[in-house]
Parts: sequence; C-alpha cells; structure tokens
Amino acid sequence: MTNANHPESDRLPETNATAEEAAAADRRVGKAVGASIALLLLVGAIAGGAWWLTRPKPDPVRPVEPVPAPTGAKAVPPGAIVEVMYAETGPSMGINFERTNGATGEKLLPETMGGGVALADFDGDDTPDVLFINGDHWPWNRTEAAIQPSPHLYVNLNKGQFAEATNRSGIDVPMQGMGVAVGDYDGDGKSDVFISAVGQDRLFRNVTEMRGVPRFEDVTDQAIPKESQWGASAGFLDFDRDGDLDLFVCNYVEWSPEIDRKVGFSLTGSGRAYGPPTGFAGADSFLWRNEGNGTFKDVSVEAGIQVRNEATGKPVGKSLGVTFVDVDRDGFLEILVANDGVVNFLFRNKGDGTFEEVGRRSGFAFDRAGSARGAMGIDASWYRDDGRLGVAIGNFANEMSALYVSRKGDDQKALRFADDAIPEGIGPATRRVLTFGVLFIDADLDGWEDLLQCNGHIEEEINRTYQSQRYRQPGQLFRNIAGLAPDGQAFCELPGRKAGDLTNEMIGRGMAFADVDGDGDLDLMIVQPKGIPYFLRNDLANRNHWIRIKLVGKGKNRDAIGAEIDVIAEGRARRKQVMPTRSYLSASEKIVTFGLGEAAAIDTLRVRWPDGSEQVIDGGSVRVDRLNVIEQEGS
Repeated sequence: MTNANHPESDRLPETNATAEEAAAADRRVGKAVGASIALLLLVGAIAGGAWWLTRPKPDPVRPVEPVPAPTGAKAVPPGAIVEVMYAETGPSMGINFERTNGATGEKLLPETMGGGVALADFDGDDTPDVLFINGDHWPWNRTEAAIQPSPHLYVNLNKGQFAEATNRSGIDVPMQGMGVAVGDYDGDGKSDVFISAVGQDRLFRNVTEMRGVPRFEDVTDQAIPKESQWGASAGFLDFDRDGDLDLFVCNYVEWSPEIDRKVGFSLTGSGRAYGPPTGFAGADSFLWRNEGNGTFKDVSVEAGIQVRNEATGKPVGKSLGVTFVDVDRDGFLEILVANDGVVNFLFRNKGDGTFEEVGRRSGFAFDRAGSARGAMGIDASWYRDDGRLGVAIGNFANEMSALYVSRKGDDQKALRFADDAIPEGIGPATRRVLTFGVLFIDADLDGWEDLLQCNGHIEEEINRTYQSQRYRQPGQLFRNIAGLAPDGQAFCELPGRKAGDLTNEMIGRGMAFADVDGDGDLDLMIVQPKGIPYFLRNDLANRNHWIRIKLVGKGKNRDAIGAEIDVIAEGRARRKQVMPTRSYLSASEKIVTFGLGEAAAIDTLRVRWPDGSEQVIDGGSVRVDRLNVIEQEGS
C-alpha cells in the first residue's frame, strides 16, 4: 500500500523506505556504533594502564662503545698537551690580499676549490716571499675595471715584514688560477713558477736580477704544451734522474660551465649548490719531461701515468693533491696522487722513464673498508723515525683523514701500506671536518714531525641541510707524541686554544709553511677560496734547539729537490726530504728544518742527493740554531 504523503516514486529502491525513514535509521545506527567505539576505548585504556603498571623494566641505557682501532689506540701520556701558539698577523705584516673566485650565485665548482699559495725566495735574498694564486671573474661577468684579478706577489723585507711587488712583476696575468709549483727548471739558480688553472696552465721564468725586485717572463706559449684542462696541484721533480726538473700536473675533472649547469646539483632547503665530483667525468693528469732546452714535452702516455677504466676506456683520475717520495728506496721518486671520490694512485717509478700504478695492490688506493674517499691534500713523512713512511691525505666531511703507513719489517720494495689513522690517533677527530690542506712539520721543534690540517666545507649553506656541518671550520694540530710513549699512538690533537689562531674558523684550502720571520720555527699561510688569507706566525715559547739546512746541488737541479737529509743527534736518526710540493695546491719553502728539542749539537748529517750520491758531514761543523748551507761535492 502506498502512503498518500509519500508517493511510490519517493521511496528508495534498495530498502523500499522513504528518504526520511532511511535518515532516521542511519541516526540510530550511528549512535550504536559510537557507543561501541567508546566502550572499546574505555576497555583499551583500562588494559593499557594495567600493562604500564606491570610492564617489565627496560635494560639500563649504556653508552655505545666506540669501534676498537685496528691495533688499539693507547691513552695519551702525561706531557702530551703543550701550547704551540699560532698568531694571525697578516695585515700587520703588510699582507692585504683578498682572493677573487668569480662567484655570483651560479655555484660553479671551481669557485669553491681554489686557491694555492707559494712560500719561496723569488728575489734571491734567502728570505721567503709570498705568491698568492688568484681566481678571476667569469668571462660573462668580467668588468672593464682598470686592474683585473691576478696572482699577487709580496716580497719579504725583513723579519716577516712584506711589501707588495705584483705591479710590473710579469706574473700579474689574469686567470682562473688554482695551484702553484716552484722550482728552478732552467738551472740558473732562480725560483721559477708554474700556475695551474681552469683552462691553459702557465709557466713563468724567473728573470730577476740577483737580490733585485722579482721579475718574471711568461714562457707558456713556447715552453709547455697547449691544453685546456682544469689543473689542480702540481710539482717539479726529476723523475728520470737526468739532472733537470720535470713537471707533474694534477687535472681534476672534465669541466665546463655548461657541464656544471647541466649537473644541477642542489641541497634540500638550499637550492643550487656546489656538487660532488660524481657528476663529472674524470681527467688524465700530465707528466711533462724537461727537454733541457727550456721546453717540456708531454710524456704522459708513454710514461704510464694515464689510468683508464677497463670497461669504458675513460680516465679514472679526479686528481687534486700530489707529492713525490722514494717509497721503495731505489733512488727514483714515486708519484703519490690523492683522487677525489675514486681510488688514489701510487705510481711506482721503474727507473727507465716509466711508471706502474700500484695503488690497489699496495693498499694505498682505498680505506680499510675498501672504499674510495673524497681526497684533497697530501703529504708524506718518516714521522716515527723507525724507517716507516707515513702518507697523510685530507678527506671529505664524515670521512676520517687517511694516514697510510708502510709496513714495519716488510721489504720496502713490496710497497705495502695500511691506513693507521685510528691507531695513530687522528681518526675520530678528523671525521667531523672537511680537510683540504695537510702538512707534516715539527711545529714545536721537539724533534718529532707533527701533523697540521686546514679545514672548511665547499658549500656556504651546508648547515641548513646538515646541522653537524659548518662552512667555516677550525684548523687542527696533532702533536707527535711518539717520543713520550713509543708503543702508543703517534698523535694527539691539541685541544681548545692550545694551537692559537690555527683553531679559528676559516674556509681552509691551500696551506704552506716557511720560517718567514727568521726565528727558526715554522710559520703558516692558509688561503681561502674567497677573501683574505691567514698568515699564522708561530710564536713558540719553548727553548728547543733547531737547525735549518739549505742544499745546493750540482747540475740544473740546484735546489736539490728530492734529496733526503738524515740527522743523527743523541743517538737518534731522523729523516726529511727537500720537497716543496705538498699539501693542497701549494708550495712550501725548500729549506729543511730539524727540531732538536734539548739537544745543543748533532752527531752526523748525511745527504742523499737526487743523483744517488751520498755525502756525510761531521756534526761539529753544523751550527745549531742557524741556517746551514751545504753544497754538493763536485758542484
């Protein structure tokens, strides 16, 4: 039957009820469901409360134990912590350089990777001068200013007071400069300069009148091969032992503004950012042989220093740092290369003008877990005075710096290394920073080589994405304490302000050392990618003794680059090398400084010259707390 007030067409076909009747039924169901849910919540609350009151007690919280070191790091012995006070004194000493990198917000990778510095005697007065490698404005942003950015040269007047000598020096050539190498390639007794760059590298011959204002001649076009790579660290060495200096040049990655923009790297919350090298193809480095007539020939292919991916045939290397040392003790220098994000290279010198790359086989290519790291600067030292060689490499953030140590008791020709950063005391403290420059120097002149690092991230806005990271980071000084506890770790970080202004926050890149003020201890210069450098004067307050040795070689390698010096004092032998090529993009002085601690004399000094000849000098003829000049016999 049909209700007169609700015609058949108003009834719902699913239930034969009117819409009003269906709504009333829905309301009744809703109330019932709500009551059920409330009852379930009440029961759940009662049960939850009962569980909370009767729950089992949790295990007490225990701190996470650190991963044990491969051989177990030892406790720091008494007397390990001292003060080695570095004071930032650049402006007061006449240095007013500010580096340009061309950055305008595009975040092109070369802007954050430079630059280098050289501390060397350019005017022939036996005091170290300073050469800063400048960047440049990008061509599409270059202005018509009267003075364009260029390398800046400062001469040492006296006790570390400087005067700028860039104008009309001949080295004031605008370029997107990166690194610098110093060596007397033509054998005339003057320090010549090679500058690596984005694009054509440049070579400057020193034509200074002795003890005059430094003057240079740009001999790029006639002396070195034409190329257009992104050059990084570089150095002079006599790899074929023919008496003159050859050139090795690290090339970083295959780069152009177009490639960089296409990579388009960004950070969450920060937008466009400086990218890692993973977005760029690798590049071959250069080995240029000195032809003895003022020119260099590219022998990279025949010498065997080009490493290719076996699957693709493309270059493997992304090279940033290089140094040279005779690892296998056969009289020929090996080439050690720090690669960013790929395997490190160890080129074993075969003594016939060719090299064999043995990084993987020797243990030098990877960390202990078999991984490649973001490697930048590099340096080498016999820091324990036990015959073992240590090679330090600065790595990326959240990666420990490496300390590859040759195996004790092994045949040196086996070229076996292990990364002992943790047991030697530098591992955990270097994980929190991004390290570019590394140097082994005896900062406190106690007779043991310390390890210094300059740090700084590549990205200004890194803290927005990673709160544990900062763009500006403090430097670090790891004091060598092997003499206090021979069976313990070799290094301990000087905490707080014990290293003075070295621990200021900065954007550290290139780092070099020299005794700038003539007081025997070693001062530092650190360059930032943009802005002012840091000149850190060593204000050492102890009374430790020292000797400084300047070698004069025969033939064209007048500075004896590659020579080794052994000093025996109080029955203990220590070894150092004449090697300005070290750290990152930089060149340090060629004079060698030995700290002697409390020893007021030495027993013997022995020189192994680059040609393999040896010369022994009685310690009584070596003046302590003075510079000593030693000429090669027959020179």
